Amino acid sequence: MPSVSTLTTADSALLVQLSDSHLFAETDGTLLGMNTRDSLQKVIELVRLQQPQIDLIIASGDLSQDGSLESYQLFRDLTGQLDAPARWIPGNHDEPQIMAEAAVQSALLESVVDVGNWRVTLLGSAVPGSGPGDLQDEQLQGLVGSLSEAPERHHLVWFHHHPGSIGCAWMEPIGLRNPEALFAVLDRFPQVRAVLWGHVHQEIDQLRNGVRLIASPSTCIQFEPGSDDFKVSDQAPGYRWLRLLPDGLIETSVERVTGFDFQVDYGSNGY
Repeated sequence: MPSVSTLTTADSALLVQLSDSHLFAETDGTLLGMNTRDSLQKVIELVRLQQPQIDLIIASGDLSQDGSLESYQLFRDLTGQLDAPARWIPGNHDEPQIMAEAAVQSALLESVVDVGNWRVTLLGSAVPGSGPGDLQDEQLQGLVGSLSEAPERHHLVWFHHHPGSIGCAWMEPIGLRNPEALFAVLDRFPQVRAVLWGHVHQEIDQLRNGVRLIASPSTCIQFEPGSDDFKVSDQAPGYRWLRLLPDGLIETSVERVTGFDFQVDYGSNGY
């Protein structure tokens, strides 16, 4: 299994999650009035300032809003400023075949990676032409294989859609359709430490059967937590960092850019 670094199992590892960037082919493309290229660039500048040594970057879906090759090339170029190994997961707005074209001759779409004393398994939950997600049998079988092959490691499982209620009524129908199948697998493997996702454009950190359930903000617009109807939050774009300790503990927090002025335009092209 390829490793992203020279870390030993006695070392801690620093991961950064970038999620839901919604880039366009045009660098002036906007989502609900926000220029998503500019917001991603601001987040990357913040990451560079705060995280001088990154062991792995996870882009947890919806890298693109329009599914264009140019948008994925832009994402690859912008995140390349961080000079760290990265992995991509497709979201419901992404075009997986075009994403694969942009990731050619790279390890960006590898689904299993070992870092320090941890294993990260990336699953594809996006369903073509659908807002909600689903983990097909192939994905679940791959997860079983990844967990079974490394019982001595601590595990993170990553995908795009939320696997349960997050307290936003309007998002209930567009989460993961078969969370029970996922948790039936995870409950068999005590080495799983956390499940992480994107999609919800807000930060969440819950606990289920001793496993942390973690979501992260978008690098562009944020959704209002606890909202029954679609609503954009006034919180700034951000990212999540995770320090994975060799004993299985996770230190993590969300960081957001400052001084980012944005007025939501509900009348523009929508989410």
